[in-house]
Parts: sequence; structure tokens; C-alpha cells
Amino acid sequence: MQDYMERVRDHFLNPRNVGEIGDPDGVGETRSLAFGDAVRLTFKLDENKRIKDVKFKASGGASAIAFSSALTEILKGMTLEEAEKLTNRDIANYLGVPPEDKMYYWAIGTEALEAAIANYRSQRVQKEDLDVVCKCFGTVDKEIERVVRNNNLRTVKQVTYYTKAGGGCGECHSKIEASVEKVKKEEKEGLPPGPKRKKLTNVQKIKLIEETLRREIVPALNADRGDIELIDIKGNTVYVALRGSCSSCHGSEFTIKHYVEAKLKEFVWDEIVVEEVRPNQMESTS
Repeated sequence: MQDYMERVRDHFLNPRNVGEIGDPDGVGETRSLAFGDAVRLTFKLDENKRIKDVKFKASGGASAIAFSSALTEILKGMTLEEAEKLTNRDIANYLGVPPEDKMYYWAIGTEALEAAIANYRSQRVQKEDLDVVCKCFGTVDKEIERVVRNNNLRTVKQVTYYTKAGGGCGECHSKIEASVEKVKKEEKEGLPPGPKRKKLTNVQKIKLIEETLRREIVPALNADRGDIELIDIKGNTVYVALRGSCSSCHGSEFTIKHYVEAKLKEFVWDEIVVEEVRPNQMESTS
């Protein structure tokens, strides 16, 4: 027990690999609502697709920091396939944690690793057949086609509203029109819209919702001095609260349904419904 305590204490007081990798191959983060811990993990692969470098940032209890520190040490030199096979018990054994210890305190590090690997593979899929339509905003053809299909868009102006594509120099308008016509042709001929998405687990759904809010939605709202907060998720219903200037905007319902909900349907799950929670409704969602 004393040896275990010393190892955990060492990794807590002298954590290894703290920080964040610039231009990482994979980024993942997760947090525990129950214990208030949060971990962000980034990694870089070498030419042999092994983890060359890995770093983490963590906040919360000593266990989360010590466990994440140990995890990054173990990961170096592993392939992603090997990393996926790591369990909480493997890292606990590395630290000498006794079997009776409460493992749920330690799970957050491996969850961040899972998210980082998923992020890497998602980027690879997007780059396999990459055709950048709008260079000003880095929007690819597949993204535009998904938005057009999911929201029944028919004009360049509508596509720009939903994706920002075409809102810069305007040179991509003809390509956007081509994407719209392609989707219209598929719908007319009754062609399948593409591969059916696999059913997501609740954990996967929550992670994708949080990532999509952070990447696709929050920056746009911040630009108008607004913000959004995820309040709760029940089944396919996502409860959010608008903050800042968005909270008092008369067009908040339009923002929720035609922007936030549309983005979550596009990037997470097409059956998602987004509901705005007003301050006096907070109790009803709990």
C-alpha cells in the first residue's frame, strides 16, 4: 500500500508529459460530471504509425492527474490498435493500485484516449476523398452535400447561412451550385443518400454533441457575443441554454432550430431534437 501511494503521489506531484502537442494527429477530451475531473489528451504518430509523443492536461483530483500521467508514459511507442486494448486495470497495475481501489475514479483518462483515437480516424476518413469547395472557410464537398440533403437546401445563399461556405470571396459559388444540383439529382432518381450511420452509444453521442458544439457552433455564437451551454441530454432530445447576447435575441428560436439543431443532426445523429431551456425551466430538465 505504501509503494502504491508513493507511485501515485509521484505522478501527481511530478506529472509526466503535461501540455499540448502543436498540430496533433489526435485530440480527445472528456470530463466527469460526478467528480468534476477533466482530461484533454493529444498525440502525434511517427512514420510507422506508432505514438511518438503524447501529452495531457488535467484538472480535478489527484487520481485523475496521476492516472493520466501514467497513461501517457505507457502509450509511447504503441500503435493505436495496441492503445485501444488498454484498460483501466492495465494502468492501475502500472501504478500498483490494489484491486479493491475504486476504478471509476480512473476511467476519465482512457475515455480521453478513446476520444483522441476516434478524432484521428474521423480526420483520416474526411481526408481520403477530400475536395475543398470553399477555400475561405475550408468546407469540403461532402459536408455541403450532407447539409443540403439534411435541410432540403436549394440555393447558394441557404448553404452559406448553414455552413459559411461561399461567404468569402465568392469564387466557390459555382461549385456549391453543383453540389446542390448533385443532391437534387440523387433525390429525383431515388438514389440512396450514402452509407447509413451506425447507431451510437449514449457515451459516443454525448462526446459528439459536446465536440460539435465546441467546434461548429460556439465560435459562430461567440462572434456575435453570444454563447451556448449544454444542459442535459435525454434520449435524442438535447437541452441547451443560450447565453450572452443570444439569450435576449428575438431570433433565438430560429438559431436553435435552424442552426444548432441542424448542425447536431449533420455531425451527430439525424434524429436529434434541440430544445432551449430558459432560466425558469432549469428545474424541469433535472
